[in-house]
Amino acid sequence: MNQPYVPPPPVGPQALMVALGLRDPFRWLAAGWRDLLAHPAIGLFYGLCFWLMALTLAAVFRTKPEYTLSLISGCLLLGPFLAMGLYEVSRRRERGLRPDFRTSLTCWAAHTRSMGMLVLVLIVLELLWGRASLVVFAVFFNTGMPSGTGVMNAVFNPDNWEFVAVYLVVGGVFAVLVFSFAVVSIPMILDRDTDAITAAIHSMRVVLANPAVLLLWGVLITTLVLLALLPWALGLVVVGPLLGHASWHAYRGAVFWQDAPGVPTPAASLKP
Repeated sequence: MNQPYVPPPPVGPQALMVALGLRDPFRWLAAGWRDLLAHPAIGLFYGLCFWLMALTLAAVFRTKPEYTLSLISGCLLLGPFLAMGLYEVSRRRERGLRPDFRTSLTCWAAHTRSMGMLVLVLIVLELLWGRASLVVFAVFFNTGMPSGTGVMNAVFNPDNWEFVAVYLVVGGVFAVLVFSFAVVSIPMILDRDTDAITAAIHSMRVVLANPAVLLLWGVLITTLVLLALLPWALGLVVVGPLLGHASWHAYRGAVFWQDAPGVPTPAASLKP
C-alpha cells in the first residue's frame, strides 16, 4: 500500500507573520521620523528625488497626458531603488552601524536580479492597471480620450458619478495588488537577499495575516502623500523619506525569522 506523500521539512530560516495591532503603523512612522532626524542630509537627497519625480509627472499630465503612463512606468522602475537606499539607512542604524550616503546609493547592487524581477512584476501590474483604465475611459467617453483638463473635469463633475465609481473600483483593485506585492518585499530583499517571488509571496502573507492593520497603513501612506502634494508637492521632500524609513520598520515589525524550530530570530541579526 502506497504511503501518502509527506513533504520534507523546510530548510533554512522561515518567515513568521507577526500579529499586529492598530497602533503599530503609528509606531513605524515614529521610528521612521527618528531615522530621518538622525540623518537629514541623506533624507533630503531622496526627498528631492521624489519631489522632482512628482513635478515631472504633473508637467507631463498637463501637457501630454498620453505619455503619463509611460512616465509612471519609469517611476516604478526608479522608485524602488530610491526606497532601498532609505531602507539601508534604517537597517544600518538598527545594527548600530553609521549610515553613509555612498552605501545608501549602492546597496541595491548586490540584489540586482531580485530587484529587477520585482520591478518587472510591478510594471506588468501597472500596465494592466493602465489598460483597465483605458477601457473605463473608452466606455464612458465615446468621443475619444480626454485631455488632462478633461480628465479632471470629468472626475469633479457630479454628473459623471458612474465613471468615478467604476474608475475608483478598478483603480482600487490594482492599488491593493501593487501594495500587497510591495509592502514588505523590497526591504526583505535587502535584508535577506530573498528572490523576488518569495518576497512577494511573503508580502501577500503579511497583508492576509493582518488585513485591518495593513489597510490602516495603506490609508496613512495615501493620506500623507496626498497632503504632501499641496502645495506644489513640496511636502514630498519630507514625507517621501519618512515613509521610506517607516516602511523598513513595517517590515521589521511584521515579519519574524526562525532559524530552527522554536527559535525565532530577528531578521536583521542574521547577516553580518
